[in-house]
Amino acid sequence: MGQPKQERAVQTRLALMRAAAEVFDEHGYAGAGINKILKRAGLTAGALYFHFGSKEGLAEAIMNAQQDAIEPLLESQGLQRLVDITLVWSHRLPADPLLRAGVELSLGHEAFADGTPFESWRELMAVYLREAHELGQLREGVDPEAVARFVVGACTGVQLYARQVDGRQGLPRRVEEMWDCLLPGIAAPGTAHEYDAGVARGERLARGQVTA
Repeated sequence: MGQPKQERAVQTRLALMRAAAEVFDEHGYAGAGINKILKRAGLTAGALYFHFGSKEGLAEAIMNAQQDAIEPLLESQGLQRLVDITLVWSHRLPADPLLRAGVELSLGHEAFADGTPFESWRELMAVYLREAHELGQLREGVDPEAVARFVVGACTGVQLYARQVDGRQGLPRRVEEMWDCLLPGIAAPGTAHEYDAGVARGERLARGQVTA
């Protein structure tokens, strides 16, 4: 018995996104012809246009899928969840073409220069910083919105540094160092040590070993 129609549609959409991400990763957006993407996916142009409308629509879907690759792996809350988002991201980015293509498209092509992916990350991080505030995890006077903007900018910077220095292989350690600097300034007094930003935790989370 074949797959239900809705499940086939989901699988087709994912196959196109993964194939496109690999081709974008290898050739850049401009060099990623639709025929290359279709050949990699083993699908027709009709499938691409039905699900995404255009190559640009496919690229936008890849950029917007970054959070979906990370959030389901997490069960923590508040400040630790914010840390965990960046830990999983730092471990998955060097190995996952879908995440990598999303980052590169966000940074490197004028067609997607409106800042939407960065704002989506900022909004997500602000949610958990507000939760951290409600849980009494933040220092008095710390502005969740300002910290969310700062963390997005800091993550952007450390991944660019890691990309240039070692092909992002050192990104998990760079993110750990980022939190070593930041946590003492935003966590409630005397609690910074309670939050685990270590490389080992990131490895466990990235493998799907959910940790609260």
